[in-house]
Amino acid sequence: MGKVTTTITVTNQIDQTLAERGFIPAEQIRSITLHDVLVDTGATRLCLPANIISDLGLPLQGEVDVKIAIGIQKVRIFKMLNLSVEEREGTFNCIELPEDSEPLLGLIPLEDLGLEPDLQNQKLRVLPVEGKDTYLMVL
Repeated sequence: MGKVTTTITVTNQIDQTLAERGFIPAEQIRSITLHDVLVDTGATRLCLPANIISDLGLPLQGEVDVKIAIGIQKVRIFKMLNLSVEEREGTFNCIELPEDSEPLLGLIPLEDLGLEPDLQNQKLRVLPVEGKDTYLMVL
């Protein structure tokens, strides 16, 4: 078995909107590029360490219970995060990890962006968005 890592860019979506509407200059958009982020299909969401969430200035959505190896734990969830991976982009929320933890790219953003881990080649496979093989479905 291999492990898959990737590069992601996380951006404060509120800052992006304010810049697009001319309320702040583009240089004030808070954004961070993270390298060697573990693709973890055992995690449901994007998980970021507290220090990165703080640097991005993300708004708190609330608290949720999550299952971890040792049981159930209450964690904070933050919203309005723009995620860019393999030239695909979407807006997501993220779960807060302890400061300086390794970020995790979970299943929901992977599926939403049409990405799947290729363990044999240890990289992400970008699924097609057009034609009969599109990953998008409305059934």
